[in-house]
Amino acid sequence: MIEDIVQKTLLYDFYGQLLTEKQRDIMEMYYTDDLSLSEISEQIGISRQGVYDTLKRAETTLIEYETRLGLVDKFLQHKSILSKITNMLNEILTGDHDNISEVKNKIKSIKNFIEKLE
Repeated sequence: MIEDIVQKTLLYDFYGQLLTEKQRDIMEMYYTDDLSLSEISEQIGISRQGVYDTLKRAETTLIEYETRLGLVDKFLQHKSILSKITNMLNEILTGDHDNISEVKNKIKSIKNFIEKLE
């Protein structure tokens, strides 16, 4: 459940501006403000079912954008690679390296990870 919310929040962060104003408002109230469908319904003056339908349409639209563009997936891949690079650099900086070729090999690995980002 939490992973689903995180995924939808990431999708919203990347593609939210492509939704209608009404869809954005409902998604923000539901996910950011943590309001229930009934509370949102009361605030914007539509039925609870109308809120639910709008929310589901917005979520479907965000998923379609991600399927076509893949920006969230690329972001997560880059984040993972950068984390690995950071760990490798920390190993180089904190390690006791008597052998320069060992350091060179680690630097080559970092270079390979960076090339994957391009």
